[in-house]
Amino acid sequence: MNDVILLLAIDWNIDFQEIIDEVKTFAAQRGLDFLVNLVAAIAVYIVGKWATRLIVRLLNSIMKRSKVDETLAKFLSDIAQTLLFVLVILMALNRLGVDTTSLAAILGAAGIAIGIALQGSLSNFAAGVMLILFKPFRVGDFVEAAGTSGTVEQITIFNTLLRTGDNKQVIAPNGGVISGNIINFSAKPTRRIDLVIGCSYGDDLRAVKAFLEEVVRSDDRILPEPEPVVAVSALGASSVDFVVRPWVRTSDYWIVMWALTEQIKLGFDERGFNFPFPSRDVYVHNEAA
Repeated sequence: MNDVILLLAIDWNIDFQEIIDEVKTFAAQRGLDFLVNLVAAIAVYIVGKWATRLIVRLLNSIMKRSKVDETLAKFLSDIAQTLLFVLVILMALNRLGVDTTSLAAILGAAGIAIGIALQGSLSNFAAGVMLILFKPFRVGDFVEAAGTSGTVEQITIFNTLLRTGDNKQVIAPNGGVISGNIINFSAKPTRRIDLVIGCSYGDDLRAVKAFLEEVVRSDDRILPEPEPVVAVSALGASSVDFVVRPWVRTSDYWIVMWALTEQIKLGFDERGFNFPFPSRDVYVHNEAA
């Protein structure tokens, strides 16, 4: 057992001595060049890192003056900083004598593989950039998109966060948002309320119209321009249908529509007007035994 340990120790000493000899040889032959290259590589790294921070700061300043969206500006600055830092590392390694051509090829192949694996995410990223640049909606707008509707809470690079009317959060991928129709209910300052009110054929048509016009005029939240419309739109199978179309501020849309619906129902009851509803007559015939 002791002989084995002694042999291992001898082998270790020989190997260690060989390493020392190789280091001494390298130091004697190329030590000065390596030291110069190492100092140069460190200088390249330090200067490159400083230049990267300067360029990124300048880029942020330009985007801020150009009023680029904050989310997009931050993302672009992060991408620029990462790319510049990788470039600095490659320049420093190249100054040390490392073959960066193969390293760049490996990084490129890895980037392609990652891009293929994250194809869906990249699609959402591209859609997010388009949403931020073209601004079909903003935070706080009430929209219908990607099969759902709600108030926009946040627009990120990959997703859009919506809050529904019953306070649920919906995270919609940007690719799905931009690939379909986007209805922005908050884009315009005013909206038109569209009500269809039916009355019975036995009711006084002029009296019903006058009452509907009175209801519209009595609400101060209804805008005088464009002028509200109250008109007969159709002669149905069991009713005469009126359209009631006043214009209101977008923020008042739901409140005014609900108020008008309630006032019209109460007014019909007070004046004896009738809302037609489906009915069926049933006749029973008793046959003699």
